[in-house]
Formats: sequence, C-alpha cells, structure tokens
Amino acid sequence: MNLLIIGHRGVMGVEPENTLRSFVAAERAGLDAVELDLHLSKDGALVVMHDAEVDRTTDGTGAIAEKTLAQLRALDAGKGERIPVFEEVLDAVSVPLQAEIKDVAAARALAEVMHARNLADRVEVSSFHDAAIAEIARLVPGVRTALVAGRYGPEVVDRAVEAGARTVCLNVRRLTLEVVEYARKAGLGVIGWVVNTQDHLRLVRALELDGATTDYPGIERAGRSAA
Repeated sequence: MNLLIIGHRGVMGVEPENTLRSFVAAERAGLDAVELDLHLSKDGALVVMHDAEVDRTTDGTGAIAEKTLAQLRALDAGKGERIPVFEEVLDAVSVPLQAEIKDVAAARALAEVMHARNLADRVEVSSFHDAAIAEIARLVPGVRTALVAGRYGPEVVDRAVEAGARTVCLNVRRLTLEVVEYARKAGLGVIGWVVNTQDHLRLVRALELDGATTDYPGIERAGRSAA
C-alpha cells in the first residue's frame, strides 16, 4: 500500500511550526506533502499560522485579524523565523501542500492565489468548516478538498459528501473501522492525524488509510520500512 506521509505544519515536532524552516525540513526529510494553516491578517494577507492568536507560537500577543502583515512580520515565530505568507511557502518548497482554511473569507483569498498561480493540481484545501470547503469548491472548480474532524462519528462522511469534499482527515485516536468503511463506500479518501507513534502507524496500516499526518519525519522512514 502506498501510504501518503504528510508533514504536520512542516515538521513541528522538531522545528517551529508553520515556518519556512519547518516546511523546508519536511521536504528535505522526504515527506510526500506538507500541511499548513492559513489566516487573514488585518490587511488581507494570507499568513501561515494555526491559532487565531499569535500568543502560543510567537513572542507577541493578540489576534492575527487585528494585526497588519508588517506587525506580524516583526514577531519571532521560533529560532528567529518570521511568520510566512502563503506565497512564500509556495516558492520555498516544491512538494504538494494541504492548506487548512478557517473560514469563508480565507477561502476567497486563497481562491485568488490559486487562480493566479494555477495551483489546483498542487494544493489540496482542507477545513473543519463545511461552508469553507463548499466555498473554495465553488470558486476553484476541480480543486481537491478535505473535511477535517476531531470529534466525529459516521455522520462526518455525510457532511463531507454534502460539502463536496473528496477526502476526510480524521483524528486517529477516534478512528473506527465503521467510519473508514462508510467513507470508502462514499468514495472518499481517508487520512489520519496526528500519527506520531508506531501504534498509530500500525492502526493506519491496518485500516488501509490513504495517508497519515505526522509531526516527526522519522515516521516517514518507519512507514516506508513497515510497508
């Protein structure tokens, strides 16, 4: 089975998450794709960060939406790294990307970049929010989309189908054979997150998932050798 190994926010287990340093490290480690998160700054830039606030991952405080790109650039995102914008990631690495959006506004901004740079084949768009998935699918016909869920049951498959998603990205700690089989019957791909242990990797393989999102590049080597 050809298991897709996806770097979670780059390789956040060893480098500052959602930074160019982390994304480059993921590519150099041989990961198949990189996952990242997008928010809009006060002045409309697509900045790469997981949280809505900068407090956890930088030396600053406050909401991203209340800061301009220049203000965000002044912050240290770890090891001297700066908060990147999406376009910089596109230029820094060549691997496929999975871009997680938080709302409809981010979907619209991302759609503009995807059209301008012809990214439909390179970028898969994911979200916890059904409306954001539906919006990006409307704006970028043919884009690959994935519905993300942390707490879920079989109904997540129905949500994904209704939103037009092609894949479900599911918390590996809650994965069941029932959900995986239901997703397969609906024609959906299934990716497990976050796969950081050998037990979780074995579960991913036992359930024959399409991919695993991990914080550590070592999982990639273990995944290949266990195939």
